[in-house]
Amino acid sequence: MEPRLAALVARLEPVLGADRVITDPARVRTYECDGLTNHRATPGVVVLPDDAGQVAAIVRECAAAGVPYVARGSGTGLSGGALPRADGVLIVTSRMRRILEIDIPGQRAVVEPGVVNLDVTRAVRPYGYYFAPDPSSQQICSVGGNVAENSGGAHCLKYGFTAHHVLSCEVVTPDGELAELSADAAGYDLLGVFVGAEGTLGITTKITVRLTRLPETVQTLLAAYDSIEAGGAAVSAIISAGVVPAAIEMMDALSIEAAEAAVRCEYPPGAGSVLIVELDGPEPEVAAQFAEVERLCRDAGAFEIRVAADDEERALIWKGRKSAFAAVGRISPAYIVQDGVIPRTALPQVLASIDELSAESGVRVANVFHAGDGNLHPLVLFDDAEAGAEERAEEVSGAILDLCIEHGGSITGEHGVGVDKSRYMPRMFTDTDLDTMQMVRCGFDPAGLCNPGKVFPTPRMCGEVPGVRKGPHPFEGKADLF
Repeated sequence: MEPRLAALVARLEPVLGADRVITDPARVRTYECDGLTNHRATPGVVVLPDDAGQVAAIVRECAAAGVPYVARGSGTGLSGGALPRADGVLIVTSRMRRILEIDIPGQRAVVEPGVVNLDVTRAVRPYGYYFAPDPSSQQICSVGGNVAENSGGAHCLKYGFTAHHVLSCEVVTPDGELAELSADAAGYDLLGVFVGAEGTLGITTKITVRLTRLPETVQTLLAAYDSIEAGGAAVSAIISAGVVPAAIEMMDALSIEAAEAAVRCEYPPGAGSVLIVELDGPEPEVAAQFAEVERLCRDAGAFEIRVAADDEERALIWKGRKSAFAAVGRISPAYIVQDGVIPRTALPQVLASIDELSAESGVRVANVFHAGDGNLHPLVLFDDAEAGAEERAEEVSGAILDLCIEHGGSITGEHGVGVDKSRYMPRMFTDTDLDTMQMVRCGFDPAGLCNPGKVFPTPRMCGEVPGVRKGPHPFEGKADLF
């Protein structure tokens, strides 16, 4: 271990206890990647704080020593956002998993960052409420990670992303101070800047979340189609009719094959795609809209429609979709989970182009996506034992992101930029855009120690050598540019 880290370890052990400061090479390798395993780095030191005070103390020591640090929750991220630094400290918040307060009259709960997403719903369901953001990994992902990435989920079409359900955050700033960011605060919306900043502006230690009342009724159907284009046509018809379902999800034949192999979801045999549509709300409204959705699905060419009769059948319909990412491991030794956004109207063209890319390259792509809001999750499959296979998969993955940009979309919808997509940022944003974003980041973290190397491409700015800025920003004093 380099002397600077060794000296830092000696100062951290009295704060946390020797058992919470991990330096053993075998143990620290546990944390070398998040859910996107093709980016790996072994952290120099791993620390396991129990509370906000300890997190603040860790950050103060890192700041004093000039050592970079990265926060990590459950490690389910899919963009390398929690990729550690070999020369730095990884701050793991998984021990901070207490639900501190449930305020039903105020329709809110206060939780620590390590609380598992689904556990919030489990805690408040007896009172008739739930936590609406529902990433596919909600059984294991943490609320702190949801805040960092502004996670969404299947039901974000109607209920929005994490940002729409966070009322305030207690944050450890990059200089080690505790600060409160609130949606009700006067002045600039710093909470809005912080949520989705991928841990580059500070570390959240307490989150006040909005609770949503359980709907009066929920209706779910699965429609099977011969092709993915036909399923896309059904999505367009539903949205054009003015119906806003809680969720509209789609899977293609390859992702269905994987789900069947993993969890035996028993979707209709021979389907080129399946569409899952869920409506919730007042019973008369849902009944009327559901009849229209069922008709529209048939008109688009569904050869089979299944309607869930109860919660058990509803869970079975969702089982395949919720397991899709992990299930792909049954049909491929390795894969890249991509995340891009396109306008709904561009679905047929983009999906056709992805098929062409796959055919031309010989790289298989399984499509799973939030069809209602155009958030694609193509799974690019490869054999990591084959020479050059990962590079070909990366090329296809990048070409898919280019397709999203060309059609007026984005390089990420909910997984974040992290290290995986930072090189694509200049394809979507101008140098001026990136410089402006970097000025915001430097305003929070002028020393550049908080989750460095994420979101922005390297070098940090066009023509700039990486490192802490020694002089004024080149745009300072040029207000006319903004």
